[in-house]
Amino acid sequence: MGNVTLTLSIPKELKSEILSLKGVNWSEETRSFLKTRVERLKALRKLDLALKESKLTDSDIDEISAKIKKGISQKHGQWSKKI
Repeated sequence: MGNVTLTLSIPKELKSEILSLKGVNWSEETRSFLKTRVERLKALRKLDLALKESKLTDSDIDEISAKIKKGISQKHGQWSKKI
């Protein structure tokens, strides 16, 4: 798989800060960031498509969220008692 070059514009102040941080491989940092960002955006788009036909209301979502939070709280409460 070959590489391509990406050129972007950044503010002068940011460029100065980047140059002041010696020993950082900015190409690798940028590649890693972009890869993660693309993966997250793809996942969000899949989720949007899956939920497109959903009939859940905001009230339904609030109720489900409350139940999940309660379950997590109870699980962690039981875990902390074991310590």
